[in-house]
Amino acid sequence: MAEPIPKSPAARFSRLFRKGGVFLAKSQWQEALAVFREGEALALSVGDEEKLALFRAEIARCQERLGG
Repeated sequence: MAEPIPKSPAARFSRLFRKGGVFLAKSQWQEALAVFREGEALALSVGDEEKLALFRAEIARCQERLGG
């Protein structure tokens, strides 16, 4: 049974950070990058500058690892 998608922005941010962290732990940089970009879009849509900065920092780390 699939886990229901959390509805509040805080729960969605939390889920995205955890999911991205799992990909990072497995060295799956492309997958982590996609998840963090999803978080970036969410942060932009709700106007959360603090979360936006966190997601962008993770995006930069992934891009660094990917050589871009």
